[in-house]
Amino acid sequence: MAELKERLRSDLTTAMKARDEVRVATLRMALSAINTEEVAGESHRELTDDEVVTVLGRESKKRRESAEAFDGAGRTELAERERAEQAVLTDYLPAQLSDEELTSLVAAAIDETGAEGPRQMGQVMKVVQPRVAGRADGRRVSGEVKRQLSS
Repeated sequence: MAELKERLRSDLTTAMKARDEVRVATLRMALSAINTEEVAGESHRELTDDEVVTVLGRESKKRRESAEAFDGAGRTELAERERAEQAVLTDYLPAQLSDEELTSLVAAAIDETGAEGPRQMGQVMKVVQPRVAGRADGRRVSGEVKRQLSS
């Protein structure tokens, strides 16, 4: 069984004992998303830690986008709830890349692919994405690739 999934389960038990409602709801949602991913497809399978991180990253992104939408609609209390859930999920995700680290990874990928302009953005993204997996938002990565290829 994935070590991260087991950690989520034990943290859920701890949160239930502490009566931490936000953490309990968030961890239940995360475990539910993981279980849904495990039974998707033709047969049941156990997710690896990397796959669990991918699912948690996807859920974190949903929370961030929901918070932005609620802010835009003037629903600040719901936006705060989404941000609190995202903060809980962030505890289980790998540390995000700094701007300098992302810049150097993108520069290395551009050198590796020999890309010279925005038209080769797809080639660079194919090289960069596996290297940043879960440590940087796709929007941030594509923005940096576009910036470096345009200059």
